[in-house]
Amino acid sequence: MSRLSRHLAPSYLPAIIAAVVVAVAGVLADNQNRIVSEARQRSEVADALNPIRSRLESSVNGNIQLVRGLIATIETEPDMQQQRFGELARSVFSEGSLLRNIAAAPELVVAMVYPLKGNEKAIGLDYRANDKQRSSVMRAVASGEMVLAGPVDLVQGGRGLIGRFPVMTASDDGNRFWGVVSAVIDVDRLYRDSGLSSPTLDIDVAIVGRDGRGRDGAHFFGDPAIFDNSPVEMSVSLPGGSWRMAAIPKGGWPATPRNAWQVRILIALGGMMIVAPMIVAGRLMAERQANFRALRQSKDQLQELSHRLRIALDTSMIGVWELDADSGKLLWDSRMRELYGVGSSMHEVYEDWRNTLHPEDLARAEAEFDAALATGEAYNTEFRIRLPAGGVRHIRAIGSTYIGTNGSRKIVGVNWDVTADVETRATLSEAKRLAEAHSAELEAARHRMEFNALHDPLTGLPNRRFLDQILLDRSRRVEAGAKISIFHIDLDRFKQINDTMGHAAGDEILKHAASLLRDNARQDDFVARIGGDEFVIIRASDGADEDAAMASRVIEAMSVPVRYEDQECRIGVSIGIAAQTDATDDLSQVLVNADIALYEAKRRGRNRQETFTGALKTAVLQTKQTADEILRGLEQNEFVAHFQPQFCPSSLDIIGVEALARWDHPTKGLLGPHAFLKTAEDINVVAAIDQKILEQALQIYRWEANGIYVPKVSVNLSYPRLRDEGLIAQLEKLSIPEGRLSFELLESISFDENDMMVMSNIRRIKELGIDIEIDDFGTGYASILSLLKLTPRRLKIDRQLVLPILASPAERRLVASIIDIGKSLGIDVIAEGVETLEHARILKEMECHGLQGYAFARPMNANDFATFVFERRWHAA
Repeated sequence: MSRLSRHLAPSYLPAIIAAVVVAVAGVLADNQNRIVSEARQRSEVADALNPIRSRLESSVNGNIQLVRGLIATIETEPDMQQQRFGELARSVFSEGSLLRNIAAAPELVVAMVYPLKGNEKAIGLDYRANDKQRSSVMRAVASGEMVLAGPVDLVQGGRGLIGRFPVMTASDDGNRFWGVVSAVIDVDRLYRDSGLSSPTLDIDVAIVGRDGRGRDGAHFFGDPAIFDNSPVEMSVSLPGGSWRMAAIPKGGWPATPRNAWQVRILIALGGMMIVAPMIVAGRLMAERQANFRALRQSKDQLQELSHRLRIALDTSMIGVWELDADSGKLLWDSRMRELYGVGSSMHEVYEDWRNTLHPEDLARAEAEFDAALATGEAYNTEFRIRLPAGGVRHIRAIGSTYIGTNGSRKIVGVNWDVTADVETRATLSEAKRLAEAHSAELEAARHRMEFNALHDPLTGLPNRRFLDQILLDRSRRVEAGAKISIFHIDLDRFKQINDTMGHAAGDEILKHAASLLRDNARQDDFVARIGGDEFVIIRASDGADEDAAMASRVIEAMSVPVRYEDQECRIGVSIGIAAQTDATDDLSQVLVNADIALYEAKRRGRNRQETFTGALKTAVLQTKQTADEILRGLEQNEFVAHFQPQFCPSSLDIIGVEALARWDHPTKGLLGPHAFLKTAEDINVVAAIDQKILEQALQIYRWEANGIYVPKVSVNLSYPRLRDEGLIAQLEKLSIPEGRLSFELLESISFDENDMMVMSNIRRIKELGIDIEIDDFGTGYASILSLLKLTPRRLKIDRQLVLPILASPAERRLVASIIDIGKSLGIDVIAEGVETLEHARILKEMECHGLQGYAFARPMNANDFATFVFERRWHAA
């Protein structure tokens, strides 16, 4: 029992607590390791499954697009015969497709088949009379859309997906139903090409179908039990429906993470490293406490002995004396002689005592002694004596008079050394004096600390803490009819001065601004600095006009240049004003309103004032709502790329395409950049939108396998994205083909050589084989020198300069000059805003390198653009 109590002593309590904490932390760490391991395994399965999904989608959609190209020809040649049909179908099959056969059924009766060999019996098949195929054929006819069925087992062996395409031809009465084209896609080859049949695949996959309404259909690939084993799921988007894919690791999910025991061993070792030292420390602490108890007992005994010794010493140092006043004979005992430092030379007379007195105490000591003899009162005094060795000793003397047996007057008493007491009193007196002085210093320091805690050390103005106290105090002391106005003030261009001239210059600007604010405020106004370059003024409201007048005075005063080390520093100031409409209004909300007004002043160009209104609050709330919707849109992948092609003026071949950002809003429909770009800049997500558009734009390289070739894609690159330190690392991961991607930089971006991050990123972008283009040329700040420094691959003339060239010779000459400058510098020039063929003709005569505008094509989504390029629709237009 005693051993247990020792282990549960307070000395071991930290070790016990540490052991419990380590055990709990170990369990949590083991659980977290399991969660992280599961997440990593699911990520690995998703990484393996995603390429399969992409290849399935691209293969099926690509083969469907091939068939659509054949159908487009049938629509233009409704009287096509077997030979012509076979030639066209052969070209489709020759492009590495997965198609097994194609059948054309005018009026729902099969008349043409490719390949004909082995499919001769299909000629003359009437779909309306065939029970097995009538349902899917009539569904395609009724919907007017392609219907994809399967996978189904084929009579000639294998499995296939069957696509039914209704065909409409033009007639005088409008569109007329021609018939149906059926195409069979080889499913086994589809599985093999997508990687589903690969023996090296380290995941188990199962697939079920979905109809156009998202309802699950039949299971047709893999083990259906996979769907019940917490799989990673993905959707394969197909025309007219989709497939749902599920995947798990080979053999299922492991019950225990692979590194479970390593982590547990590390946790155990870490726990031992923590607990063991604490146990040792607890033991040492217990021994230390036992030693303390022994020392305390010894100290008590020593103090008792010391007390007894001190009493004995004090007793031994008391000397006894006696004086016969009539004869002058003085008697001292040995202790007295010791005390006064005299030996056998003493004459035992009054003068022996008198001669030892300190000269400064002599007169007083004798007077007090004589008075005691004369009055017979008690003798009680203190004086100093000089020792023969030259020292000084303080003596305490007590005595009383009496009459001896012989009738003579006598006085008897005692003396003892009080030198230590006198010195102690002197030390205590000095300590008291020093303590009082220190207390006064502490009081002054407290006042200084309180001042520093509530004031800005640089400007001496009250700080944010003082402001909060003032707002709280005034909210508690509401005076009827007394309303408060709050001015929220922010210095313009302060950061530029701080960055270019140093913090010392910035400090001088802040002190100058604080001085101007105090000078322009009333004596009873509260002026505070609440942040880096932010100030607040609280004053009794005298109406909106007076508030505006004061703000104007401050703006005018701040506009005067300030000299610092022979340089002129120019700053401005933006001011937001908010006032109580009622004396009971919450001042904290008034401060928020002033902040909203300040934001509006800065948004409208800075160096101005704005007063808070209900309409302003509504606008801010609307901006916040838009910002929230943008953030949600980024999470939901609502920002999509639309593509507008660029054409060669001479051959009308597509020489490139620009990927434009569009917002597919769930309620407002498709929105252009004007609806979201400003708010996106305010919440700093333009770079994220740029990244999503870039990732979608790169899909055009995957179209090349289906015969859709676009030489180059251009993507806008915003200034925040250009200054992103991680931009190059992200681009390197994308494996972009050299010379196939261009980044469009707005001409309004400042290419300052001092911005090392911008210039470094531009250089490294070029090293990755990505071209640089200048967008909206002619409306911003670009110069010939900046073109020489940046060396872009292309310039894009802004549409505002291109549109007037039909009617304005001056604008036409300006555009021609820009094209000539581009040619002289070896820079291709693209004209935007080509609205009519007349625009195209004039620009062609000017030898413009490329054309982009509604005269040829509007921006399209990815699927429409792919169809546009595949079918070469601009030639038809």
